[in-house]
Amino acid sequence: MLVLLFLVAFTLCSTRSFAHSHYNWSPSSTTTEWRPARATYYAAADPRDVVGGACGYGDLERNGYGKSTAGLSTVLFDRGQICGACFQVRCVEDLRWCIPGTSIIVTATNFCAPNYGFEPDGGGHCNPPNAHFVLPIEAFEKIAIWKASNMPIQYRRIKCRKEGGVRFTLDGAGIFLSVLVSNVAGAGDIVAAKIKGSRTGWLSMGRNWGQNWHINADLKNQPLSFEITSSDGVTLTSYNVAPKNWNFGQTFQGKQFKS
Repeated sequence: MLVLLFLVAFTLCSTRSFAHSHYNWSPSSTTTEWRPARATYYAAADPRDVVGGACGYGDLERNGYGKSTAGLSTVLFDRGQICGACFQVRCVEDLRWCIPGTSIIVTATNFCAPNYGFEPDGGGHCNPPNAHFVLPIEAFEKIAIWKASNMPIQYRRIKCRKEGGVRFTLDGAGIFLSVLVSNVAGAGDIVAAKIKGSRTGWLSMGRNWGQNWHINADLKNQPLSFEITSSDGVTLTSYNVAPKNWNFGQTFQGKQFKS
């Protein structure tokens, strides 16, 4: 069972987000510059626990994200838009605790909820205006000694590298269809999604939460195609990803963005 602190740190995103937008990100933008932040970690969880997180990726180990993940504070999480984006993180300023010459690459998969019972410079690590990363201890220990706890770091946005194609996981019931978009290379985060059946044109989907997109349409007994656009403005189209006899709960693989 996860410890209480872990549950508090990773509470789902609320409507109290005040994040700035990461839309229209490009590798040449200022987000690729090193920026200051701080990082804490959470201890290893019971392996029987499945940690889905606020981005909806489900079991992070099974779905290919492993321990190279991060929960982000309000100013970075952007109401879930940032889900799937990749960051390079390094420890700075503290020669006692930092491991020199090291850095890690993590994917944004979760939200570190603010705790307004504490000041931002006290126990409210993830309160606005703090830029804060919560890392698995396995990732944290690659850049710093665990006794450091709340460490000054630097981070920068980078392109994601993923094995295989973009994954589309279908869920829902009746005419309600929810699609989780995961394993996205390139910019990593998706800003628009469309779906097409063999008997329909392209239908725009709405963001439900994280990288879950939804639509109300009768698309059963039709092969499904997907068109997704990442935050750097690149659009990727994958035709006939799901066969005619697709079912809820299944995952299908499409094309992949260049990384």
